[in-house]
Amino acid sequence: MSEAQKTFLNVVSIAQTILHGEKDKSKITPALIAEKVDLAMGLVAGSESAEFDRQAAISELIRRFSLWIGQDSTLHDEEGHEPWLVSSRKKDWRYWQRYQGFLERKMATTAVDALDKSTDKILAMLEDPNREGTWDRRGLVVGHVQSGKTGNYSGLVCKAADAGYKIIIVLAGLHNNLRSQTQIRLEESFLGYETSFAGEFGKTVGVGEIDTDSKIRPNCATTRADKGDFTTKVAKHLAISPEQRPWLFVVKKNKTVLERLLKWIRSHVADAADSESGRRFVSNLPLLLIDDESDHASVDTGEQLFNPDGTPDDEHQPKAINSRIRKILHSFAKSAYVGYTATPFANIFIHRRNETTEEGPDLFPQSFIINLAAPSNYVGPARVFGLNSPDGRIGGLPLTRDICDHVSKDGSGGWMPPKHNKEHIPLYEGLDAVPPSMREAIGAFILACATRTCRGQDSEHSSMLIHVTRLNLVQKEVYRQVEEIVKRMRQRITRGVDHEALLAELHSLWDNDFLPTCAEITSLLPEEECHTLTPSWEQILAALPDVLSDIDVRMINGTAKDALDYAEHQGMGLKIIAIGGDKLSRGLTLEGLCVSYFVRTSKMYDTLMQMGRWFGYRPGYIDLCRLYTTVELVEWFGHIADASEELREEFDAMVESGGTPKDYGLKVQSHPILMVTSPLKMRTAETLLLSYSGSLVQTVAMYRDPAILRRNLDATNRLISALGDPDERGPTRVRDGDPDKWKSSFLWNGVGANLITDFLTSYSTHPKAPRANSSVIAEFVGRMVAAGELTSWTVALLGEGQATNPYVFANGLKVAMPYRADTKVEGSYSIGVLTEPGDEAIDLDYPAWKKALDWTLSEWKPDPARNRLTRPIRPSGKKVRNVRGLGRDDINASPERGVLLLYPLSPKGVESISSVWSEPIMAFAISFPSSNSAVKVAYKVDHLLWEQEYGPAD
Repeated sequence: MSEAQKTFLNVVSIAQTILHGEKDKSKITPALIAEKVDLAMGLVAGSESAEFDRQAAISELIRRFSLWIGQDSTLHDEEGHEPWLVSSRKKDWRYWQRYQGFLERKMATTAVDALDKSTDKILAMLEDPNREGTWDRRGLVVGHVQSGKTGNYSGLVCKAADAGYKIIIVLAGLHNNLRSQTQIRLEESFLGYETSFAGEFGKTVGVGEIDTDSKIRPNCATTRADKGDFTTKVAKHLAISPEQRPWLFVVKKNKTVLERLLKWIRSHVADAADSESGRRFVSNLPLLLIDDESDHASVDTGEQLFNPDGTPDDEHQPKAINSRIRKILHSFAKSAYVGYTATPFANIFIHRRNETTEEGPDLFPQSFIINLAAPSNYVGPARVFGLNSPDGRIGGLPLTRDICDHVSKDGSGGWMPPKHNKEHIPLYEGLDAVPPSMREAIGAFILACATRTCRGQDSEHSSMLIHVTRLNLVQKEVYRQVEEIVKRMRQRITRGVDHEALLAELHSLWDNDFLPTCAEITSLLPEEECHTLTPSWEQILAALPDVLSDIDVRMINGTAKDALDYAEHQGMGLKIIAIGGDKLSRGLTLEGLCVSYFVRTSKMYDTLMQMGRWFGYRPGYIDLCRLYTTVELVEWFGHIADASEELREEFDAMVESGGTPKDYGLKVQSHPILMVTSPLKMRTAETLLLSYSGSLVQTVAMYRDPAILRRNLDATNRLISALGDPDERGPTRVRDGDPDKWKSSFLWNGVGANLITDFLTSYSTHPKAPRANSSVIAEFVGRMVAAGELTSWTVALLGEGQATNPYVFANGLKVAMPYRADTKVEGSYSIGVLTEPGDEAIDLDYPAWKKALDWTLSEWKPDPARNRLTRPIRPSGKKVRNVRGLGRDDINASPERGVLLLYPLSPKGVESISSVWSEPIMAFAISFPSSNSAVKVAYKVDHLLWEQEYGPAD
C-alpha cells in the first residue's frame, strides 16, 4: 500500500471515529462529514498535499454512514450447553480489538458493529473453552453469496483465540489458490505477519501494524506458499504445549492432507486414550474447526468425483473428506465445528449417518444455524436479476447481456457447445476466432477499467472472468485466442496504427451501452451507491493506452499464485482477464470483478455456483459491471436463488415458532424444493419422500406441442363441466385499502377431491417444472384425503381485464386470457411466476386475511439481499397457507381446504406457440394448506432425464 493510500485511510478512519461519537445520527449530513474530514486532515501528515483527494474522502464517508444492515436470525439447541459469554469476559481481548481497529480503517462502523454482534452470537453458542469435561458443538453460518463470510469467520477466529481456544483449523477449498488466499486473509486479520516459512515470522501486515506486541503473536503451521499446506516435514518437527499461544492451521479439503493432520494430532498432540476402544484423543486443548464452503466436499453426498481426464479423483472424495473431518473432531474431548456456506442445500439435507466409534457424529449443525443479514450495499441475485412476477423478473439492474453465438443453432457445435471433449478446437463459423459476444465483453472490460481510472480508482484491482470450459486443453485454446485479441488491441491503440475501426467499435459500445446503462443505474440506486462521474469519450480515449498496457490475460490453474498476486500488488491496481475452469475454486475471490462471461459447462450445479462469485460489493463501479451469459443460466440461477429464498422463509417461520436445527432439518427434508436442488447434486437416482403441505406449486413451464396443449385444455373443460354453475362470478374480497377484485373470473367452493385428482391425472406437466408434477401431486392429494384432509376445495378460473377476445369454456363461461411473458428457455414456454399477488388468498375472508398479514409483519425484517426494503402490505403466501391450514388465534384451522387456481394463458406474443395454437395454454397453481399430518409421497428422481438436460451431477 502506497503512502498516499495510507494517508487517505487514516484521514477517513479518524473522521469516521469522530462522527461515530455523534449521538444523534440524523445530524450526520454531508456538510458535517466535510467539516470532520477537514479536521482529520489537520491531524494527518501528508493530507495537505495536492495529491490528497478530499472529495473522495467525503464521498467514502457518505457511503459508509448511509449503510444499514438487517438483523441476523438464529435457530439453536441448548441441550448440553452452558451459557458463558458475558461482557466482563471480553475486557482484555486483544486479538479482536486489533482486528476491529483494522476493519474500521476500511469499513463503515455500522458494518464492524454488526460483525461484532454476529461473531459474539456465534461464539456464545459454542462452549466456553475453559469448561472442564467433554463437549462438542456443531453449527452452520449461512451468508449470502460473496457477502463477506471470510471477514465473519476471521472475527470468530480472533474472539475464539481471545477466549482460550488453542488449536484453530480452517478448511479452505479444494485447491492451493483458495487455501493460499484464505491464509493471506488470516495473516492480515489474525496472525499479523506474513508466513513465508512454517514457524517463522515474516513481514508485519494487517492487524500486526495496529498491535505490535510479539507476546500475543499467534503460531501458524501453514504458509501462504503454493506448497504451504500442512506437510510431512512440518508434522515431524511440530510440537504443541497447552500454555502456548494459539496455533492456526489453514488446510485444503484433501484426503492426504487431512489424513496427515489426523495422524499428527493422534501421535503428537493426543494425551489420553479411550478406555474401551483405545482411541487416542486430546483432553486438554480445545479445538475450533472452521469449514469454509462447507456444502462443498465436506458433506458425504455419496458422489464420486472425477478428474478432467475422466479418472476417479480419490483426493476429493466427499466420503473420505467427511470421514477425516469427523475423525479430527472426534480426536478432541473439547471441540467446536462451524461450517460457513451461502448454499446450504447439502448441509441441511445432509445424509444422516449413524455415529461411529471411530468418527463420532455426523456434521449436521445440531447446535445452531444462523442466517446472516447482508448490508444495504450488497449486490446479490435478487438485486441483479430482480424478483419473479407474472411479467417475468422485475426490478433487477440492467447488467446482464444475453449471449447465444457461442454455439451453433442446433446446439451441437460452434465455438463452445455444452458437450465437448478435450480435443475440442474452439472455432467461430469455422475460423480460429472468438464469437462477437466475447469480443464485446473484452471491450466492456477495457471500458470499465478506463472509466475506473477516470474516477480515481486505478489503484484498485479490476478483473474479468471467462468461464466456458472445465477442460484444461480447451482452456488453453481460449487463453490463446483472448491473449491474441488483447495483444492486437494493445498494439493498435498504443501505436496509433490501424486503430480507427477498433476505436469506432469501442466508441459505439460506449455510446450505445455504457452511457445509457450508467444513467439508468444512477436513477435506480441510492445516490451514495453510485459514482457521479461519467467521463467524456475524450477522457476514456486518453486512458485507453495505459489500460491496455496493464491488462494481463492469465489462466487460473489452482496454484497459490492466483491469490498471491492480488496481495503482493496491493495499491497497484492489477487488471486481469482470468480464464477459469474447475480450478477456479468456488470461494476464490477475483478482486474488483467487473465483467463475467459464462456459458454452461457440463456440470450445471458447479456452473451455477461459479456464477455466484459475480455477486458481492461493487463500491463506485456497479454501473460498469456486466454479466454476459445465456438465458438458460439466468433462468436456472433464478431457480437456485428462489429455492434459497424459500429455505430462508421456512427458516424464519421456524425461528418464530422456537424450533431447533433438528426440527428445521426434518421439516425441509420433505420440502418440494428438493425436486429442484437434489438432482443437481445427486449422482444416482434417488427416491425423495415429499410433503406438499404448506407449499405453493405452479406450472412455470408448459409444453409447446399442440397435441399436449389440447389434452390439457380438454382436461380443464371436463373439470369445469363437472363443477356446474359457479358460486361466484367476478369475486371481490375486502382488504386493507382497495378490495381485491378478479374480473372475468369464476369461483367454486366445496369441490370434492375426486374432481381435483381426475384433473391432475389428465393434465400433462412439463419436466422443466419438476415441483408441479401432476401425477405425484394427485397421489399426495389421494393420501391426504385418506387421512381426512384436502377433502374440500376452492377452484377458481382466473381471467384478466375486459373479455374483448374471450375464450368460452364449458358451461358457456367467457374468460379473457391473461398474458405471461415467455423467458424464452429452449424446449418449453417458461414463465417467471404464474400467480398474481392476491390470488392465493382468494378463499380467505377479511379476518383470516388480516391475521395472515399481521403474522407476516411480525416476522418481517428488512434485508437488502432479499430485496426486502419496504414493509409488506399483503400477507406472504406462506402465512396465507398457515392461517388456512393451522388457524391463528380465533381463526379455526381448516386443513381440509385446498385451492386450485386455473389460468387460461394467452398464446399471443409467445413466438414458439402462437403460429400453431390460438386457444388458451392451460396452467395451474395449487395452494396447499399447512398441516401437521405426516403424510408423504414418493418421488423418484429420473436421473437419466436430468443428465440429458443438465449434464452429470458428479
